Amino acid sequence: MAFTPSLLDELNLLVQFRDATALEGIKVHQHSASPEMVDAAERLYGKGLITQKDGGYLTTLGIEAVDQAHKLLAILSTQ
Repeated sequence: MAFTPSLLDELNLLVQFRDATALEGIKVHQHSASPEMVDAAERLYGKGLITQKDGGYLTTLGIEAVDQAHKLLAILSTQ
């Protein structure tokens, strides 16, 4: 299985959460965010990773996913 553009959009949105906690949320504004990010937020909501269709806070599963996404990004960014 490969990372599809849709999955990459979801990962890019997840890593916008600063810390893997439920204390700080994000908002994906339809009028200023790209259509890809709006769609990614809706998919993450549908998968139970965030609390609102337009962002919100991380769920327990979302906290785990963000933690793993940050780790993967750090590993792949190492030169």
